Formats: sequence, C-alpha cells, structure tokens
Amino acid sequence: MVFSSTLFLFYFLPVFLLVYWLVPTRAKNPVALVASLLFYAWGGLNFLALFLGSVVVNFLLIRFMDAAEARWQQRIFLIISILLNVGMLVYFKYANFFLDNASAVRSYFGGPPLTWEKVVLPIGISFFTFEKLTYTIDVYRGVNKPLRSFWDFLLYIMLFPKMIAGPIVRFHEIAGQLTDRRAFDTVDEKLAGLFRFAVGLGKKVLLANVLGEQADRVFSLDPAGLAMSQAWLGALAYTFQIYFDFSGYSDMALGLGRLMGFQFPENFNSPYAARSISEFWQRWHITLGRWMRDYLYIPLGGNRVRPSRLYVNLWTVFLLSGFWHGAAWTFIAWGAYHGLWLVLERLFLLRVYRRLGALSIVPTFLITVAGWVLFRAETLPKALAYLGRMAGRWPQSVAMLSGKPIDNRFWLVLGLCACFAFMNAVGTLERRNLRLYAAHPLSLGRAVGLGIASVVLLVLSAGAIVSSTFNPFIYFRF
Repeated sequence: MVFSSTLFLFYFLPVFLLVYWLVPTRAKNPVALVASLLFYAWGGLNFLALFLGSVVVNFLLIRFMDAAEARWQQRIFLIISILLNVGMLVYFKYANFFLDNASAVRSYFGGPPLTWEKVVLPIGISFFTFEKLTYTIDVYRGVNKPLRSFWDFLLYIMLFPKMIAGPIVRFHEIAGQLTDRRAFDTVDEKLAGLFRFAVGLGKKVLLANVLGEQADRVFSLDPAGLAMSQAWLGALAYTFQIYFDFSGYSDMALGLGRLMGFQFPENFNSPYAARSISEFWQRWHITLGRWMRDYLYIPLGGNRVRPSRLYVNLWTVFLLSGFWHGAAWTFIAWGAYHGLWLVLERLFLLRVYRRLGALSIVPTFLITVAGWVLFRAETLPKALAYLGRMAGRWPQSVAMLSGKPIDNRFWLVLGLCACFAFMNAVGTLERRNLRLYAAHPLSLGRAVGLGIASVVLLVLSAGAIVSSTFNPFIYFRF
C-alpha cells in the first residue's frame, strides 16, 4: 500500500485518523501500532512474521546489552545485533546479485550457469535495517536509554508513515514523542500536517507521474537509436521525476506524522539549487546522508585523517550508498561517480565553484543529471551508451517514441518543476509552513487559507489518481 493509492486515500487513512483522533491518549499508540501492522501486511504479509521476529530479537539483545556491566560484554551484543541485521539485509537484497554475477563468471569460463530460486525482496527492508541499527548503536554509545516497553519499540520500527521510504528517523529524535505527544496534539498541527501531506501528494501525482511517463518511454528505447534531444529530454524528465516523487513521498510522511503528533526530520532542501555535489548531498535525502556520516564516515576517521585516507573514506561511503540503493552495477557506478566528484571538489573544484558564485549551480546540476542516468538505466552498458547520446554522438537512425505524442501538459509540468527546483518555491513554501503555521497559533485567515489549499490539492490529486493507471513509486523497492 502506498500513500498515493485509492485504497490508502479513500479507505485506510480516513478510518485510521477518525479512530486515532477519537480514542483517549493512552490508546493512541495501540491504534497506531495496529494500523502500522495492517499497512505493512497489505503488501508484505509473507514477511510480517520475519520482521516481527527480528524486532523481538533486537529488543532482547539491546536489553541484554544495556544490562551488561562490562564494556566488552556490551560490545558482543552490539556485534551480534549488527551482524543479524546486516546479514538479513544482505541475504534478501543482494543474494540474487551475487549469485547472478557468480553464475555469469562461471559461464564465462565454460561452466554451467547456477540455478536457484530467486530471493524476493521484502518491502522497506533497507529502512527497517537502518533504524534498527541506529537504535542499537545509539544505546551502545549512550545517546539514549533503551525503551522498556516492547510495544513502543515495535511502534518506533513499524510506524507506517515512515515505514516504506523514510525519512530515516533516529530513535533519539522521537524518543519522547513515543510516550507523550500531547504538546503536538493541536488543531494547528493537524492542519499543518494535512497541508504538508496535500503538497506531497500533489508533487507526486500532479508533477512526478507526468514526467515519469515520458521518462519511461525514452529509457525503454535502445540508447543506440536516441537523438541528443531525446536523450536529454528523458534524462531531465527523470531528474525532476525522482526529486518530486521522493520528496513528495517524504512530505506525505512528514504530514502524516504531524497529523499523529510526531515531528519527523526534514529529508529534502531544494537539492537542485546546490552549488556543489557536496552541498547537493547536504540537501538530498538528508536523513540518509546524516546516517552515513554518523555511522560510517566518522567511524572510518572522517576528516581527521590524512588526505589520501579521507578520499578513500569518501569513496567507501558513496560506494556503499550506491549499493544500498540497489543490487546492480548501475547503482555501484552511481555511488562511485558521486564519490569521484566529491574527491575532485576536495582537490580543487570547490575553489572553482567559489569563483563562479551562483553560476556553479549549472555544472552541479549537469553532473547530477548525468548521475541519474546511471541510476535509471537498466544496465551499465545502456547507461554509458545513453550518456554518449547526451554528449552529442549522433545515431545512425533516430528511434521513434512509442505511444501518444508529447503533449503540452508535459512541457508545462517540466517548466513548473524547473521553476520550483531552481527558485526554491516548494522548499520555501514548506519552510514557511513549518515556521509560521506550526510554531505559532494560526490566525483565522491562515487556517482558512491552509484548509482551502489542502482541499484543492487533495481533490486535484485524487482526480489524477482515479483517472490514470500510471502511478509508479521509485523508492518502493528500497
């Protein structure tokens, strides 16, 4: 079940919110937990028992770790927890990748290919794993004390607004809210949450889906037959699709959280307005970037090492970040690609960008667009061929786009997305929502304005969902 489906919008969400708001405070956590389990079971019933079992084991290991007196004993429980969580992620997400490549190598040397039953990827396993690791490591570091209630721990891991695609919420960020959310249980917060959800749904359905349909048409073609203009059209469509799709989903998650009294961390901050790749990663998927920094980059030595080691650390982090996104060579190449640019910026590019000032947005954006081709292409050879067409290599014969011709709606949406991305219109709107509509009591005029805007966006988005069969979700597989 995804937030932009008719099932969620017209049935699950209204019923859940009605019950959640009507029950007394002590019953809100049980209602949220039951709803979260139902939400996950709808799309991943076969894996529900597995996830519940892993949560039980993690809870017990963390309790044992907290009770252990010697530091070496605590470290043993920490290592066991990390190995179990990472091992489950590696098996489900990467077993097919490793076996496919082993089979290809074996066939290359004349042996018979390997045969096995494909491993099915559980929904949301990457985000589950990161949050369980976060909780365990933070308890070990003394950042927070472990929860005494297993049900509160299960709610933290399974909470449905952030369950499938984040944001990655570290335990200490909502530890107090798991037991007491009365400070955020106000009409103003609910209205602000509704507006944030409506903005995210609009970004996903009214913008990303329109661009995604065109991007799919272009990337489905053989790159050898693409004209330069076609290649750039597909790359730009996908560049804005993935941003408005993923940031829209994050907006919906934050809005749902506020409707329930939770304050989740921000996940995007106008990344295409960045003036370097380093800044891009401070603005894109912010919670993942912070996770990689705090739990991987800093433990590797961070900036406190000699330059050569620092560059190795950067590459290691982004190679793993790329591999985390997907079990394919294209994702590994995408991570290595961004790691390369980060190293080059450390060496000399940042000085060049500072001289360019605001114009440095242009090369940063072009670098990002090229990277998204690696992310989107089905195979590495196709990605390289596609990038060659973008660079101007003319095909022998130009491929024809299948389906209906490009209509004016696509060009309108592409233009709006470019304006929103580079003029920070959406980001500014979201920050104003956070600053004005949540931090202070709403005036009657603002409340009416937010309500009308929310209703309009919800109606338009619902109409688009009902009238279209094209409603992909890019990050669903992660």
